[in-house]
Amino acid sequence: MVNRRLGGRIKAHRPESSGIDLAPMLDFVMNLLIFFIITAVFTKEVAMPVSRPAAPGIGIAQKEAGSMLITIDSGGEILVDERAVDVRSIRANVERMLAEKPQNGVMVVADPRAGTGIVVQVVDQVRQGGVQNVSFGVTR
Repeated sequence: MVNRRLGGRIKAHRPESSGIDLAPMLDFVMNLLIFFIITAVFTKEVAMPVSRPAAPGIGIAQKEAGSMLITIDSGGEILVDERAVDVRSIRANVERMLAEKPQNGVMVVADPRAGTGIVVQVVDQVRQGGVQNVSFGVTR
């Protein structure tokens, strides 16, 4: 069949492409996915294990047998076995206790109104002193 208006040839009709090429976007999304998967592997959460008191709110927690008692009052004053001490001397007291009785632990009893920062500093000093067995209690 010869089309006379086109000079004897039939031209094939090509549909014009008006879509968006998604290949570069998919490559970009795949690269982002790979990046986030790889970086998620390196995320490490740090936590401090806490042994909670069995019956909270019973008043002053009972001292565990053979343990050092560190009390923090609402004003941030620290008492180690009923003696007022500075936060920097806790480590020395803990090391002395461990030298005498290495199986002993430490019990930290804090007033609910005591600042969290001072409690964390006390626990850090206890851990640096070598005690990993730290119990917590609360006062009313």
